[in-house]
Amino acid sequence: MPKLLSRAASSVILAWGWKRAAIALVAGALSSLAMAPFNAWPILFITFPVAVWLIDGAGAGKRGGVPAAAIAGWWFGFGYFVPGLYWIGNAFLVDADTFAWLLPAAICGLPAYLALFTALGFGLARLLWDRGALRILALAVALTIAEWLRGHILTGFPWNAFGYALTEPLALAQSFSLIGIWGMTFIAIAVFASPAVLFDDVADTRRRWLAPGAALGVLIVMAVFGGIRLQLTPTRLVDNVRLRIMQPNLQQDQRFNYAAKAEVMQKYLTLSDRSTGPNATGVRDVSLLIWPESAFPFFLAREPDALAQIAGLLPKGTILLTGAVRPPEMPAGRRITRAYNSIYSIDHDGTLLSVYDKLHLVPFGEFLPYQDLMEKLGFVQLTKVQGGFLTGTARHNMELPNAPPLLPLICYEAIFPDEINIRGQRPGWMLNLTNDGWFGNSTGPYQHLQQARMRAVEQGLPLVRAANTGVSAVIDPVGRIVARLGLGVEGVLDATLPAKIPPTVYARVGELPAAVLVAVSIVLVLLRRRTPTR
Repeated sequence: MPKLLSRAASSVILAWGWKRAAIALVAGALSSLAMAPFNAWPILFITFPVAVWLIDGAGAGKRGGVPAAAIAGWWFGFGYFVPGLYWIGNAFLVDADTFAWLLPAAICGLPAYLALFTALGFGLARLLWDRGALRILALAVALTIAEWLRGHILTGFPWNAFGYALTEPLALAQSFSLIGIWGMTFIAIAVFASPAVLFDDVADTRRRWLAPGAALGVLIVMAVFGGIRLQLTPTRLVDNVRLRIMQPNLQQDQRFNYAAKAEVMQKYLTLSDRSTGPNATGVRDVSLLIWPESAFPFFLAREPDALAQIAGLLPKGTILLTGAVRPPEMPAGRRITRAYNSIYSIDHDGTLLSVYDKLHLVPFGEFLPYQDLMEKLGFVQLTKVQGGFLTGTARHNMELPNAPPLLPLICYEAIFPDEINIRGQRPGWMLNLTNDGWFGNSTGPYQHLQQARMRAVEQGLPLVRAANTGVSAVIDPVGRIVARLGLGVEGVLDATLPAKIPPTVYARVGELPAAVLVAVSIVLVLLRRRTPTR
């Protein structure tokens, strides 16, 4: 077996042309199985060593091998992102007459762009490359930097960052509270790439067991830390705050059809007041009723009859938190062409208590890059709002009369960890309203839940998630899912609000630990390169 594996490693190193591209593509595709809902992260112990060997075989000379390494990195990334993000194509079939022709671009174009960052990571790794175990750190440094850039450039898209491989079991995920997603990405790459060293030449790596042994030690330490943290942090509940999440499972054509107004409202009202048992006989038993993102096919604030229906539903002391499209303040009679994607809190008498407007909009979904030019060329974003959605002015807590203040996150705002920390009062919980109905019965909603769940672990704050088609959930501040309503299910989810815990290391210092990990590793790699080999 060892000889067979050594020959396999050599064949990867020596592969060239289409064989090299195919190896990278397959390795990347298999790596996507590490993400939700499969969470088959042990596969990375095979695919990341392949990445190491691809860079090993990237031509002679450090600089001369950079293009070859980058090309291999692009194929690895393309293989990773196509199966990982195929579900985006479903959004282009909601209005197939308008958008179906863009399906190939959605399924292949976005992965082709995102793979440029993986190519950058492989190319940068090759610049830092050397023989021996420290090249594993070179790969971890380079890919972490590339992944961070992917999460920030052009508004960023850090979906399925490699660190999310370490979210299951939950004990491993507790390290998110220390180093966040970028630190976990560094750890994941270094740990999973370490077996490559076992097949090094003895002249290059004298103690070949040391790197994989250290990687195993890191996983054990993470598991022990996480197990102790979970044991010492039982789920505590906030007194007298009872939640009801309404998951309507509406099809997209209903959600954006004004003619379906009466049907949509009746479904919401009936479902919200459904009895689910002797202790949950209807909306009268809850403090907070929660509806998902963009819940209405109309401007709620301009529909007094809809507000009156909501007032008729809510008993005194119950607050509705709901997504809604909000028109800007404009003179009466002026045509509304643009709007905000918002969250309202509404009192029992139909009064709009507070509002939050979404800050981080979805490219091509809620706005187009170079909006005016693209519209002149005939393109529209998926939501068909001429001019694109308006952007909110600031992230802020929403104050509630009967519950702790909450931090609102609309849709994929929950995947940007460095945008969650806000100055001022720390909220008591986070609320994520989303509409994953765009993506059908696919892996996308599970990946979205996985990433939102890690925000709870990072911050030490509970997270409540209301999704149109699922997955809706109540998550405690260490990531336990205490209540859940599955994908494609119509219903209501009753739960008590979990209590927050003291701020985590990550909540206090942000990305500093991850930056220290990367900086120290760069120094070690550079020192090794400057030390002559004997």
